[in-house]
Order: sequence, then C-alpha cells, then structure tokens
Amino acid sequence: MATNPMQRKARNSFLLGMLVMLLIAGIIIAFLFILLMNKTKKEQEELKASVNAYVLNQDVSSGQVITTDMLTKQTVNKNLVPSNATSDISLIQNYALQDKEGNDIYTKSDNNNHSKLYIRKDNREYEVQKEEETDNFYITRNNNKEYLELNSVPLIAKVTMKKNTLITTELLSKSDNPVQNDVRKQEYNMLVLPIDLETGDYVDVRIMLPSGQDYIVIAKKEVEIPQVGGMDSEDTIWVNLTEDEILHMSCAIIDAYQVPGAKIYATKYTEAGMQDAAIPTYPVNESTSALLRSDPNILEKAMNAIVSRYNNTNASGLRNNYINSVINNQGEQAQSNIQTNMQESITNSRNARKEYLDSLAGLVQ
Repeated sequence: MATNPMQRKARNSFLLGMLVMLLIAGIIIAFLFILLMNKTKKEQEELKASVNAYVLNQDVSSGQVITTDMLTKQTVNKNLVPSNATSDISLIQNYALQDKEGNDIYTKSDNNNHSKLYIRKDNREYEVQKEEETDNFYITRNNNKEYLELNSVPLIAKVTMKKNTLITTELLSKSDNPVQNDVRKQEYNMLVLPIDLETGDYVDVRIMLPSGQDYIVIAKKEVEIPQVGGMDSEDTIWVNLTEDEILHMSCAIIDAYQVPGAKIYATKYTEAGMQDAAIPTYPVNESTSALLRSDPNILEKAMNAIVSRYNNTNASGLRNNYINSVINNQGEQAQSNIQTNMQESITNSRNARKEYLDSLAGLVQ
C-alpha cells in the first residue's frame, strides 16, 4: 500500500526518535553499569583493606579497670589501625590471666591459625589445656598432668581515653591487684582522705609518726566511696584487700591509736595507669607478724614478701627502737602537744573534704 510523503516522514521521524531513545538508554545503562562495577570494586577493595577492631563505648580514666562490656567491635580501614589493635576479645580476656605464681597466660596461633593458650614456666613454654570432665586447666610436664590455679588479673587503662578510642595492648596494663581467693572488700572510716578523692582513684595508705618518719602500709588500691543519702561519704572508703593486707592495716590502725601524734592517711596516684605500685615499708608488730606467718589464708607469694620485708634490719629497728618505746612512754607533755596538733590537722582535713563535697552538691543543684 502506497504511503504519501507526509506519512513516510512521520514514520521515519518516529523510528529515528526510537533509535535515539534506545541509544540514550543504552548509554545510561552502560554508565550505570560502569558505576555499579566501580562501586562493587571499591567495596571489595575496602573489604580487603578492612579489619575488625575493638573500640571503647564509653570514656575511661587512667587506672580504671577495663571490662569486656566497655568494648564494641567495629570495622575500620586496616591502614588506619596499628598492628597491635585486637579484633579477638579472647585475647583481651586471656591477657588478664595468670597462674598463682604470677606467670602470664597468653594466646598464640598454631600452624592452622587456631588460637591456643600457653604459659611459660622455668624458661619453657607449655600449652595450656582444659580438662573436659572437670573444666580445670593443666599443662603436660614430664608426661604428667600439672593442674594450674588461675587468677584473674584486671586490665586497667594506662591513660585517660575517650569514647571510640581504638584499643591496643599498648593502652592497657595489668593491675597490681589480682583477684585472688583471699580478697575481701574492707571499709575504713578513720583515714585522713584527700579532699578531692573520688571513686576509681588509686591510693597508698601511709602512716606518719611524730618523729616525721612516714611509711607505706598498703600500696595502690582502688577506692570506692559509698553513697550516703545520694552523696559521697565524707570519711568512709571501701578497698579490696588480701588477707595479709587486712592484717597490716589493722596493725597500723592500732599503732596510730597508741602512738600520740601519729596519723594514718591516704595519698592519691597522679597517673595510676602509668605508675607502678609502691613497695610497702611499714613493719607490723611481733604478734601480728606471728599471725601472718601462721595464717593459712596468706598466699605463698605474699608470705615470701612479708618474710623478706620484716627480716630487714631497718624495719625491725624502727619497730623495736622507736614505735614500741613511744607506746611505752605516752605520758610526756610534749607527746600530748603533738597529739593535739595532729588531731587538729585531721579535723581540718575532714572539714575541708566536707566543704568540697558540699560544693559539688551545690553545683549539681
């Protein structure tokens, strides 16, 4: 059937329009395909360049104990992550384990890339295994099972860190206060406390004698301050102590009561996560020392430290030549004056702390 020129022109225009539309659609599809391929390639590259790592989900202060609930796993670019960042929470948990002699439990990967626990004893490395029947840990030494008594050693922050800080082993250290079977929470309300003491601070408890001598009773203990009526207590603290430390504190408190002018007080660590614990220097009396030696709750490691400390000539000399002699001569007027002045110092310290806490309450209101 013949068509007139106008119809042919219209049909050709329609076909040309369709062709142009298909060409444009093809170009758009090709462009979108290229974008999709580039995006997929980029995602694959990012995936290859990504690693899992743990970050803090809250702020922590120097010396604060780190627990697994404070950590959140995130995917980050491995080029922005130090090599000692960890993505395996078990590494952190195992990093905080020791046996009763203080040997670290650590994780290593075998040839099949499986993580296993190890311990080094007597300059030899042993694999730590778990007995299925009893859930007890043991090593094989001389073809015999040797069971391990493990302690959990809290991990603490070396420095103050903000939320979302990437966790590396360099930012953590092991606490000086391992969780042992004989650890108990003790309450004391006779210490002179720093006016700005807060829960989570670390302190040494010291005793100062009227002669000016100053001795460490217990070292680097984390303080918890109980709340009274919604406010921090003015003069009471809680600390976790081992059996031998409890007896040391008891002896020092009695000495402080008996020696006129003596003061027992707490001093704060300025950067608890970075500072090592001080070495206690205060010598207990003979009866307490005998109790320490006979107490079955005292761990062997602590006992060896006690024996070493109190075999020290200077320590025994201080106890015999000064403290005991002062206790036996309490009636002198000069000592009475020292006692009065020291009591005023204690009262002033407590009043200052009360004012500090009252000022905090005012800020809250």
